[in-house]
Amino acid sequence: MEQRYATSPDQLPHFDTAELRERFLIEDVFVPGEVKVVYTHHDRIILGGAVPAGRELPLPTFDELRAEYFLANREVGIVNVGGTGTVTADGEEFTMPHGACLYVGRGTRDIAFADAPEGEEAAGAQFYLFSAPAHTTYPTQLVLRGEGTVLELGDQLTSNRRTLNQYIHEKGVESCQIVMGVTELHPGSMWNTMPAHTHDRRTECYLYFDVPQDARVLHLMGEPDETRHLMVADRQAVISPSWSLHSGVGTAAYSFVWAMAGENQSFTDMDAVPVTSLR
Repeated sequence: MEQRYATSPDQLPHFDTAELRERFLIEDVFVPGEVKVVYTHHDRIILGGAVPAGRELPLPTFDELRAEYFLANREVGIVNVGGTGTVTADGEEFTMPHGACLYVGRGTRDIAFADAPEGEEAAGAQFYLFSAPAHTTYPTQLVLRGEGTVLELGDQLTSNRRTLNQYIHEKGVESCQIVMGVTELHPGSMWNTMPAHTHDRRTECYLYFDVPQDARVLHLMGEPDETRHLMVADRQAVISPSWSLHSGVGTAAYSFVWAMAGENQSFTDMDAVPVTSLR
């Protein structure tokens, strides 16, 4: 478990490119045969990846949590961005094809990840994990791609036509803190999260995936009058503190998992920033 401490907006103007990437970008989310996670002190979120690579891979209990097991005081949302795989939670197995989302509640002791059994749809599962502290237990629940609340947003004329799948949210799968879903940009669209916005009561993290190998996403961050950017490749993640806006544009269409935790779960609790006001 890697730890990253919280930052303030006053620090941002002094960061060079290397320090921006060190603080906010997670380059190696998925490592074959490992569970790799980052603990950010922004809202005490844990995010990372689990790649079974042909064997069953248990979710370990990290010493830094000072807990008997990983979900003793936490909940977790899991999205599979690879081939079909399975997640077993306290003996119950859930099959997760590409794009599926699984919520696992506080108090679940044993979690294990695996590729789909031989003969089923493509192996090579890659599970993205997003965890936050939890004060109570909600039921474990699986949502397949397209089964959540589906919103069609944007317009081809502004290059931001996209399909937004809300999975864990106030009118969907219940959780203590986590709000989570997947956005898929349509061919020919490259802009996400427009208009850019902040939500001062929640930290949000992005995992960009389905980014072509020769493409990149330019992720905007920082305060509206003091923006910075990160160049992000396929299957890399960005930590966006509550004070930071988040928006981006790619050199090709892509998808991303968005996930938030903080003081409330209202999806529309945000402060929009007109693009003409950005600096």
